[in-house]
Amino acid sequence: MPRVMGVDIPGKKRVEYSLRYVYGVGPSRARELVAKARIDPLKKADDLTDEEVTRLAGLLQEYVLEGDLRREVQGNIRRLISIGCYRGIRHRKGLPVRGQRTSTNARTRKGPRKTVGAVRGKEARAAVKTD
Repeated sequence: MPRVMGVDIPGKKRVEYSLRYVYGVGPSRARELVAKARIDPLKKADDLTDEEVTRLAGLLQEYVLEGDLRREVQGNIRRLISIGCYRGIRHRKGLPVRGQRTSTNARTRKGPRKTVGAVRGKEARAAVKTD
């Protein structure tokens, strides 16, 4: 398991795919890095030589990745919240930020359903039978 930018990348996968485990490296940037580093795209990450790993690490230094990128993104979100813009308010409330509907779906952002009023389902039927 080679270690690049402080991240263990999976050794059994092709280099192009294992580079995506670094936060901030997506499909296009991974392809670009493999081409710039002159690495065979079919090569597995475990088969990389020390020289190739060093070349990749050098190329990755040019980008904002991992902790710095996470800090930058969180700072941007904090700024939106502090200026009180629409997107900041949505972040603060934990609702979808990019214009998605919320009357249905959006469960990932909103969390599990909170029932208000009457209890539904098995619990309600059990409560009625015991009364």
